[in-house]
Amino acid sequence: MLRLFVALIALAAFLVSLASPVKTRAAAVAQDNKQETKQETKPAAKPEPKQNGKDVKFTAEQIVESVILIYGTRPGLEQIRKYGVERGKLTRTNTDGNTEESEYERRFVRGENLDKDKIRLDQKLPTMEYSLIFGDGKLWGIINGAAFTPRQDATVNFISQHHHSIDSLLRYKECGSTITLAGREQQKGLDLFMIDLVDKDKRKTRYYISARSLRVLWLEYEEGNPGGVPVKYTRKFLDYRVVQQTLVPYRTVLVEDGRQSQESRVLTITYGVKVNDSIFQRPEG
Repeated sequence: MLRLFVALIALAAFLVSLASPVKTRAAAVAQDNKQETKQETKPAAKPEPKQNGKDVKFTAEQIVESVILIYGTRPGLEQIRKYGVERGKLTRTNTDGNTEESEYERRFVRGENLDKDKIRLDQKLPTMEYSLIFGDGKLWGIINGAAFTPRQDATVNFISQHHHSIDSLLRYKECGSTITLAGREQQKGLDLFMIDLVDKDKRKTRYYISARSLRVLWLEYEEGNPGGVPVKYTRKFLDYRVVQQTLVPYRTVLVEDGRQSQESRVLTITYGVKVNDSIFQRPEG
C-alpha cells in the first residue's frame, strides 16, 4: 500500500509539472539549480516525513521506482528513448586551466541493457573531426574514414561515463544492478536521498536525489588510477527540461577531485528518430 501511495504521488507530481505553465517549470528548475550551488555551513535538520503520526521509512526500490516515474515511466522511457539524436557543445578544461570547445552529435539505439546499447559520438574540434562508436560492450573509432583504436584513457572515460550515469539508475533492473539506500541527509540546503548502485561488474555509483522533486541532482564514483590514488568524480545534472514527456538535464558538469574538467550543453535532442544501423559498423580495410 505504501509503495502504491509513493508511486501515485510521484506520478501526480510529474503530470502536474507537464501541465504547469512554462514560467512555473522554469522557476522550479532555477530554484533547484540555485539551491544546489548554495553553500550551507550549518543546514537545519529536517525531520523524516510522518504519516498518521508515525515516521515513514522508504526503501531504495520505492525511491528509485518513483524516480523512474518522474523521468517518464519505465515503458515510456523504453519506447520513447529507443532511438535518439542529440547535438550539443562540449567544453573540456585542462589541468593548466586552458579550455577546448567542440561540437558533438550523439546517435544511439537502446539495447536490452547498457552493454547492448549502440552509440555513435561524432566530435568536431577546431583542428580535427573523429567518431567514437560503442557496440557489444566495446569501443572503437573512425578518423578520415579509417578505423582506429582509441587511447586507453579515452576508452576508460567513455565506458565510465556510460555506466556511471542516470540511465544506469533508470535501468537498474534491466542491467541486473543492486540498489541500497545509503541514507537521507541535508546538503547545500537540499533534502536528499542517497542511493548506492552496484552493477554486475562491481562498479559503484552513489546518486544524490532530491526528496522534493525526485530528480537526480548529482552522482559520485571513483575510478582506479594505475599505480596511484583513485580519482573521485562528481557529475552534476542541471537545467532539467521535459522532452517528449521524459525528463532530461540539458547541462552536465564533470568534476575530478574537486576540479571541473568537462561541461556539456545540449542544444537539441530528439527521440524516436530511426537510426540506421550502418553508422555503427566498422569500415572495411
